[in-house]
Amino acid sequence: MKILAIETSCDETSVAVIEDGKKILSNIVSSQIEIHEKYGGVVPEIASRHHIENILPVFNEALKEAKVTIDDIDYIAVTYTPGLIGALLVGVSFAKALSYSRGIPLIPIHHLKGHVYSSFIEYDIKLPAISLVVSGGHTLLIKIDEEHNFEFIGETLDDAAGEVYDKVARLLDLGYPGGPKIDKLSETGKPTLKIKKPNIKENEFSFSGIKTFVTNYIHNEKMRGNDIVREDIARSFQDITVEILCEKAINLCNKENIKTLTVAGGVSANSALRKRMNEMGKENDIKVFFPNLEYCTDNAAMIGMAAYYEIKKKERDYNYILLDAVASKDMFL
Repeated sequence: MKILAIETSCDETSVAVIEDGKKILSNIVSSQIEIHEKYGGVVPEIASRHHIENILPVFNEALKEAKVTIDDIDYIAVTYTPGLIGALLVGVSFAKALSYSRGIPLIPIHHLKGHVYSSFIEYDIKLPAISLVVSGGHTLLIKIDEEHNFEFIGETLDDAAGEVYDKVARLLDLGYPGGPKIDKLSETGKPTLKIKKPNIKENEFSFSGIKTFVTNYIHNEKMRGNDIVREDIARSFQDITVEILCEKAINLCNKENIKTLTVAGGVSANSALRKRMNEMGKENDIKVFFPNLEYCTDNAAMIGMAAYYEIKKKERDYNYILLDAVASKDMFL
């Protein structure tokens, strides 16, 4: 079984071909980071225009690398929510046209489910499991049972962790995207700032207070005429953020008596998060799985993997010619 997967939810145009849920025949990603870098973040209209320019060349390259033709494809999978509506429309429209013209079943995939399944590409994950999805747009905890049913556990009450990484990086004049730059800068810093953890419910997250603390600290130091040590700020911010993410995820595993934890999303590429989560996993006899770095950020391979398990889970007709892109939708409805 071969699945052609399409992902255009934000600023990466990606098309992949996967076979039998394990073999990645191709996974082509066209990134727009250099285009949006000068704006300090993704500009939706610009992202949509570049998706239009990129989708056909990326599609052709994915088929070529996989050494297949469209006639070899059994299913088409596409991200339809959540994301930038203009960007999503490019992928959904392209997928619908392919599906209708070639008579290939179309499977709509929730973007966050794609991230959850990114770890399944390279590992045989034993269920049940807890999944921590942490990115620029989302920070949430999910429970997955043996039948691949998803249960929402908790999420951020305000900013996503990746979003705060970008905002703190901007305060430090590090540029966009901020996550990798803070991760690198913090390696030579000291945790000199005493940032308190937010006092919230056990399965909820909140990062706006941490962002405000860092913002006020930098502002006050500059007003006093003091130099700021960017490395120390980066280290202090990263330490508290990583500790919160790890504690919440590991504590939930212990509470539910679940010994498998997956971590996904763009922030899962963070070196400090990987190190600390693996340490805490070993301390608590929990197996922790991170996707390969190429599958942490948005890509079509993870969408294809989610589609594979959707097909396995229930047999039905995938006739979604009326499918529409949706900027935001709860995947648990």
